[in-house]
Amino acid sequence: MRFVTVGDFVKEYRARLKLELISGRGNLQRKITTPEVNRPGLALAGFPDHFRAERVQIIGRGEQSFCIKAPAQTLTENIEKMFSIGEVPCLVLTRKRKAPQALVKVCRKFKVPLLRTALETADFVGELTVMLEDRLAPMIRAHGVLVDVYGLGVLIQGDAGIGKSECALELVKRGHLLVSDDMVEIRQKHGDILDGSCPEPLKHYMEVRGLGIIDIKLLFGIGSIMPHAPIGLAIELEAWDPAAHYERTGLERVTKKIIDVDIPLVRIPVSPGRNLAVLIEVASLNQQLKIEGDFPAERFNQRIIERMNPRAATRRVRARRT
Repeated sequence: MRFVTVGDFVKEYRARLKLELISGRGNLQRKITTPEVNRPGLALAGFPDHFRAERVQIIGRGEQSFCIKAPAQTLTENIEKMFSIGEVPCLVLTRKRKAPQALVKVCRKFKVPLLRTALETADFVGELTVMLEDRLAPMIRAHGVLVDVYGLGVLIQGDAGIGKSECALELVKRGHLLVSDDMVEIRQKHGDILDGSCPEPLKHYMEVRGLGIIDIKLLFGIGSIMPHAPIGLAIELEAWDPAAHYERTGLERVTKKIIDVDIPLVRIPVSPGRNLAVLIEVASLNQQLKIEGDFPAERFNQRIIERMNPRAATRRVRARRT
């Protein structure tokens, strides 16, 4: 399970989220394991059933108003019950509000970090969720090249020396955008979206056999690279094998599983004279047609079937008219 400690979180996002530590400096090793947050209003009022202890707890205007008006003894008991359910990563007060003393005392007793932000509650929750989703998303590193081709992230893979980088270089020359060469970091975002990016040391660099390391940003300009792109198509480059079976009609739908998401896969045999960059451009455009619900191969296949059976075609036309 991926996680980030409260200490690392505060260090990394302190400025952006306008965070400050009120108490619990010695307990920042607690782990944040989910991007979801919790508003503990019911638990503060004495109803801790279904309290989600594993989430970051947000104390907004409503919760703080209750803390101010509630009897100190009752509030203390309710917070202690809340903290006894599970290990709370941290509490965050929004709008730079003053922390109620009962809350500070119980946080110190249970060694729960107490933070404060100057942001509005809704703004803080939105920013926090986005950051944690990115940080905690399931992630793998895959060998290959990621290029944005006509707005679709295309992951190009294959054996070493098959021509992945050379193909990506040709695509960049044709106006497409390089995301990463050689190694791609892939994160599964909310909604089963695979987001590909480049590891920091490799950004905008490419290794081409015979040329060595080249800087795509310097050679082709800032407009030739992208920091990340959602992956919508996988291309597998394979050495041409006369005995192998290759797709000829496009009717077969092949997918590749990355983390927990299946994406369309196209296998392209590599042989002298084949323009791989053009083939990948066409594969990208064809996939975008499929995303829109248009399957040219199936439409063509239907036309052939109708020509073979004109009576069935006529009945279909009449059915459409009625």
